Amino acid sequence: MCTTTEKQSFDRKSAKIEATAIATPMIAFANADGGLLAVGIEDNGEITGIDDYTKNINEILRAGYDFCQPSIFIEKETIDCIDKNGNANHILLIKVPQSADMHVNHRDEAFLRVGDRSKKLTFDERMELMYSKGMRFYEDEPVYRSTLDDIDMEFVAKYCEKIGYGKTPEEYIRQNKDYIVSVAGRQEMSGAAIMMFGKDPQRFFPRSRVRFIRYEGTEAKVGAEMNVIKDKMFGGRILDLVEQTIEYVRTQIKEHTYLGPDARFVTEPEYPEFAWKEIIVNAIAHRDYSIKGTDIQIKMFDDHITVESPGTLPGTVRLNNMREIHFSRNPKMAQLLHEYEYVREFGEGVDRMYREMEEAGLPEPEYKTVAFMVHATIKNKKYLVDAKATNNQNVAQDVVQEHIKTLAEIINAEIRKNEKVTREQIAEKAGVSKKTVTLEEKVTYEKIREYILEKHGLKVSTLCIAQIKDKCGLQKQLKFESTGENKVPQCTPKREEVIMEAFRHFGIV
Repeated sequence: MCTTTEKQSFDRKSAKIEATAIATPMIAFANADGGLLAVGIEDNGEITGIDDYTKNINEILRAGYDFCQPSIFIEKETIDCIDKNGNANHILLIKVPQSADMHVNHRDEAFLRVGDRSKKLTFDERMELMYSKGMRFYEDEPVYRSTLDDIDMEFVAKYCEKIGYGKTPEEYIRQNKDYIVSVAGRQEMSGAAIMMFGKDPQRFFPRSRVRFIRYEGTEAKVGAEMNVIKDKMFGGRILDLVEQTIEYVRTQIKEHTYLGPDARFVTEPEYPEFAWKEIIVNAIAHRDYSIKGTDIQIKMFDDHITVESPGTLPGTVRLNNMREIHFSRNPKMAQLLHEYEYVREFGEGVDRMYREMEEAGLPEPEYKTVAFMVHATIKNKKYLVDAKATNNQNVAQDVVQEHIKTLAEIINAEIRKNEKVTREQIAEKAGVSKKTVTLEEKVTYEKIREYILEKHGLKVSTLCIAQIKDKCGLQKQLKFESTGENKVPQCTPKREEVIMEAFRHFGIV
């Protein structure tokens, strides 16, 4: 443990550290994904232990209560060790769990574990962390210089009719869900109001768009090889984004028709409809709209679709629990899409997508986070076919290599029995053509002989090389030339020496 590198989930501290200082990595771990603190190890990796610092260790154990707001509840354990002086000692392990809250120290400073460091957060970073943890929602923040005039009341009226709201559209906006926020004596619309009901949401959120890119092939290329064949951009309210994007992507999904077992034609899309819709709707509903530098991007290739959405995974959702845990970064927007049946099974969409991909015989969806983006990928049967072809190619290469090895063994055996054996005789024995034997001969031996002649000025025969091969116990590695007109060479110690050097040069031994 003393040599374990400090990283995202691990930090080591001296037992002499002040309790106020140990609060920093505790807060950083709690605000991120949790982590482990090892107390009793110096920065240089030396084990000094905790046995001589009982009073300070007690203060360290109270740091989560005394210097963290809200309090951080830790788990502790002591393990035996031998310190740098060779004495029996102990190391204190403090396990800090991930927290649903944002924690600060007694100076109201917030930290986040980033790599091997506890990073102090700026005001904007603190706000982003609070959004991601669900303590605040960006969709509830006021939109600067927006007014009620920026709301499309006709659309609000249609929405009120859909949900059975009996009052006027303006009353709905004024009286529900904090769509209007008071700021310094003026009224501004919330982000949710603009994105859900705004006349022109992109005026306030210019990158709240969806970009669809279709590539020819299975990977993106640039420059002279650029393979973009379609590039479409969609804007509008959140419902517009979903409807326009889905309608267009539907035109790009290929279908495969084949004759089924009951002699009827079956038409099968390359992706289950629910699966490709789900990754699009999730991206739009749960993107981080506080990130203004990029759009949602849908990238379609011949064998897969990847949707890139700004923002990390929201709340307590992680790559290993996303099938079970549901958290909405924008609950008001998600509710609207639920009313329009795009979010059909609240909280169950991801799990259903996994099941439908499995039922279709396709690989399970893949999720990953890259910087501040979530990437969701689904693959079609072309991916499976290409993967199988690659595997078959590898198998074929293995078969060829095994055939070469077997042929080499036959050549070796025949030469040992009869140094005057001919190519024709070996070919008949091996069940191959004379040409195959000839090609096999030239794989290694000529190179070895040429190398020895050039470097040492000695001529060595193939059978001499074979003798040394046999002496070294090398089976299947060397190939043999026909020696029909040669006598069995007498391999001198000098020749043996240079042959062994050649073996080492070519990596044979």
